[in-house]
Formats: sequence, C-alpha cells, structure tokens
Amino acid sequence: MTDIIQLLPDHVANQIAAGEVVQRPASVVKELLENAIDAGSTEVKLIIKDAGKTLVQVIDNGKGMSVTDARLSFERHATSKIRSAEDLFHLQTKGFRGEALASIAAIAHVELKTKRPEDELGTAIEIEGSKVKSQEVSVTPTGTSVSVKNLFFNIPARRNFLKSDTVELRHITDEFHRVALAHPNLAFAFYHNGSELFNLPSENYRQRVVHIFGSKTNEKLVPVDEDTEVLKISGFVGKPEYAKKTRSEQFFFVNQRFIKSAYLNHAISAAFEGLLKDGYHASYFLNLAVDPKTIDINIHPTKTEIKFDDEHTLYAILRSAVKHSLGQFNIAPILDFEHQSQLNTPYNYKDKVGKAPTIEVDRSFNPFSSDQSSSKSTAFKSDYKKAPAANWESLYVGLESKGNNASNDFAEVTFESNPETATLFSDDAIASNKTTFQLQNKYIVSTLKSGMLIIDQSRAHQRILYENFLKLITVKEATSQQLLFPLELSITPNECLIIKHMQTDLEHAGFVFSEIREETLIVTGVPVEVPESEVSIIIEQLLSDVETNVPDASFSTADLLAKSMAKSLAIKNGQQLNSQEQEHLVNSLFACKEPSVSPTNRPTFITMDARSIEKKFI
Repeated sequence: MTDIIQLLPDHVANQIAAGEVVQRPASVVKELLENAIDAGSTEVKLIIKDAGKTLVQVIDNGKGMSVTDARLSFERHATSKIRSAEDLFHLQTKGFRGEALASIAAIAHVELKTKRPEDELGTAIEIEGSKVKSQEVSVTPTGTSVSVKNLFFNIPARRNFLKSDTVELRHITDEFHRVALAHPNLAFAFYHNGSELFNLPSENYRQRVVHIFGSKTNEKLVPVDEDTEVLKISGFVGKPEYAKKTRSEQFFFVNQRFIKSAYLNHAISAAFEGLLKDGYHASYFLNLAVDPKTIDINIHPTKTEIKFDDEHTLYAILRSAVKHSLGQFNIAPILDFEHQSQLNTPYNYKDKVGKAPTIEVDRSFNPFSSDQSSSKSTAFKSDYKKAPAANWESLYVGLESKGNNASNDFAEVTFESNPETATLFSDDAIASNKTTFQLQNKYIVSTLKSGMLIIDQSRAHQRILYENFLKLITVKEATSQQLLFPLELSITPNECLIIKHMQTDLEHAGFVFSEIREETLIVTGVPVEVPESEVSIIIEQLLSDVETNVPDASFSTADLLAKSMAKSLAIKNGQQLNSQEQEHLVNSLFACKEPSVSPTNRPTFITMDARSIEKKFI
C-alpha cells in the first residue's frame, strides 16, 4: 500500500496561510501598516483604489531593507522580530510570525521597492502568486513601498465573497483608525481613488482623537490617568450624554496594539453603571501599558485577542480608574465623607480679608416696660403689631353656626380621580362594541372566527411605515416640508462620508440638505411624516444602522434607509392607543404585502385558535 501523507507545495501552503491572515483588503492594510511602523517610520502613506480590490499601497520612510532582506521577506516564517521561542513573551513589535508578506504574495501581484539610508540604490521585486517575476536594482527614496494589486486574482471564489466598495472601505478605515490612534507620534495620510480622506500630523493623543472623529469630540472627552505597579492607564472616555448606539468609538490598546476584550469592556460598562440610557454604549480611547511577560499575543491569527495573566486585577483597576475620572470631573456623583461642601470658600471671597463681626445692642431696651415705643429698638425692627389678647375670642365667632351645616358643605365636595380604563370584561367595553383591546400597552388583541389574534403594536407599525417609506423612496415621489429654521447637526468625518454616499436616497425619501461638511450637516427640509424634533434621532439611528450593517449588494441603501426610519418613527411599546388607533393599525397591517413579519424578520402577530385555548383548561 502506498504512502498517502505528502508535504504540501509552498504555493499551496502559502494560499492556506493566506486564508488565516488575509480575509479582505483591510487585512492587507493592517499587515502593511504594522510592518511600516516596525521599520521605524515617522511618516506613513496609505493609498487605496477601488476599496483595496485593485490597489493597496503603503509607503514609509523607515530604515528599509538590503537586497537579501528584501528577497527573504517573502519567505514563510522569515522575520527579523524574534530569534527564539522566549522572545514571544517579550514582544515589542507588531508582527513576529513572518507570514504576512508570504501570504499576501501568494494571492496577489506584489511590487516591493526598498532602500536603506546608507545605500545609493534600492531594490525592486515583483511577485505574482508566490512566483518571483523580477528582481533588480532601482532608484527609490529611503524607506519601503509595498504595492498589492489585484487581490485574490488566482482565487476567484474568495474574490466573490468580497462585499461592495462601501463595505470594504469601511473596514479599511477602521483598521487605519486603529493603527493611527495607537501611534499619535507618527504622521499618517490616507488616500482613496485619488482623494485625501485623512492627513494626520504628528501630535498628542487628544489631538489625534479629535482629528479622526471631528472637532466636536474635544468637548466629549474625559481624561483617564492611572499608574500602578501592574497596569498604567492613559487616554479618554466619553461623557455619558454623548453615548452612542454603536460601539464604533470603543478602543483598547495594550502596549500600542489594538485589542478586543469583552471582559475589559464590561469593566467600562460597570464604571458607567446608572449613567447611560438603555441601548447606548460609552465611548473610550484607552491605552493600557503592562509588562510583556504578563500577556500572550500569539493566540489568534489577527492578534486582536490576547490573554492576560491576571484579568481580575486589571478589571478592578480599570473600573476604578474610569469611575474616579468620571467623579473627579463632576460627570458622576461621588461620596466623600471627609469633605464638607458648605466649608468651601466662594470664588468671590477668595482674595478678601476676613472681618470680625460687629454687634449693636440697644441698652435702653426693657422687655418688661409697658411703653410701646420701646419695642421699636434697633435690635428688632418689625412692622408687625401684636393683636390685643382680649380679642382672641373673636376667632371662634360663627363656627358654631357653621357646624350645623357641615353635612351640606361636604355634600358638595368633589374628589379627583384617575380616568378608569375599560377592561376586557367591563360593561363599558361591551356597550361600545369594541373589536380590539390593548393589553399592557404593548399588544393589540382582536377576535377571529377561529379564535384570537394578538399583534405586537411596535413591530406592526414598523412594517406599515417600512413599506410606505420604501415605496416613496423607490418611486421618488416623497413630499418634503421646508423647515422654518435650518437644523444644524454635528457629525464626524466618517459619518459625513456615509451621508454623502446615501444623499440621493435620503433626498428621494424627502430630506433636503443645504450643506454637508466634514463636521456639520445642515437640514432644510424633512419628509412630511417626520416631525422636526425627530430629525436628529432619525439621522443618528440611520448612521448607527449603517455602521453596524453596511448595505451591500443584496440589501440596497434605500432598503436600509426605510428600515431605519421605520424603527425611529414607529410607536413604542408602552404607548396607549384609543379604539380608533387600534383598529386603524390592524387594518393597515393587513393591507401590507408582508404583514406577518417586521422589517427585521420578526413576527408581528400570533394567532390562537379555540382548540388551543380549550386545551389550557384541561
């Protein structure tokens, strides 16, 4: 019998490794940016075409590579970062496995140009599908330039799994943010299809956060600074009133490496307990510095998950540090039993000299004197005249006669009471011939020939609004009402890109924008069905939905917009409806094309036939 176990060819092994390292263009961006940082660069440029499907290029001014290093960098497990297994627990660099460039070269056309400062000429290498096409001397600036073209050209199945340009660009932008936030001392530039998206100079951490997320972010930040033997924390958390419905502004960096940790995120949530509304998440941009010996980075292919030696201690320190900062800057109430606020010196009296109090005494005052003039003393000045003691009996004159008519007076007294709500079996409900009833201000109960119908009022209204909005956007017949005063909303640069991408569909829905700038959105018209007070909520909900579920080829932007507007404007559970509103809701629901499910594919109603009800009584 022949042997069946064989060694895989290098190009096949590289393609398999690429499946772990490179899921989409954003993965290539992450690996190339980290290599540029490890090369000691001070300026890094990222150039993207067609959301990375056509080109991903990273240019740095780092130390470059020699001819031999340039060629070896594309071999599997070739790295300059570690020498032994013990080095895995003393990592100070981003990459260390030596698989990134080899994996990328196996599934794309890669062009590398590099030069060291001491060399007169550099090296240029071209590789296609792990095969070296050319290697020659080249005139190139100091540093390294890596161009990745036609990603997944030899794996069509993987290329078909890529989403639309909007989705892929969003993932690339997220990776760029993570690297740029971790290294505010470096200058970064980001270009897409020839247009500049970000140009970040070398700056401090607060300025970097503000430049990425907009100038309005500056007033939202609360500094966090804690230094212990185990953990050093620095960075910012967002004020509770600026919390968002998405987790798009939550960043943990451990030793300048972006990580995801549900456990540490819970520590932040615990610190904000009681300060956030339901469904909202706090923003944070926190840098954690720990001993490299106490963490294990090599547990996940993307290195975004790491293992800590003592998570419980880090949890307690992080929660306490954030809570202390919120209390220190008067964001959250604090209890300090050693401090008495009434002893604080007002600012107006800070520089004034204290004066001894003076007392004036009227030495001629005699409380036992019958002379009324003596009561007008300087110590007690009052216009009140004491009633003679002999007149006290006049207070009770007439009460005896009124006491006899007490029963007549109480007969005219009326009491306030809450209006009674008709119950399912009350005489009023039966007399009014109601066909629907509201249960717990959440469900609408109606009768059927075969039994009973129970409708979720919020989901039903979402379905009605969704089909209405989708029809208006598709037919482009939505009417708009002009606002008396333009509404100015603050947005981030990322949100500005989303609004511009969806501007056409928003205008078809009835919105009118006079100006869309990087940090400001001016709304001059809204759909007729939308009240002015709900505009900011609808825009916020829309941006939240786009960030969590960016529309791709299967779901159009119009569909997502209709869902988001329906979710924002639908009646909520707990809202009381009268009989006419209940009946109108039921009739409108069953006039829809798909009345059985909400826009998010959840059931809008359930039915119970008489037989099922009878079984409950057995």
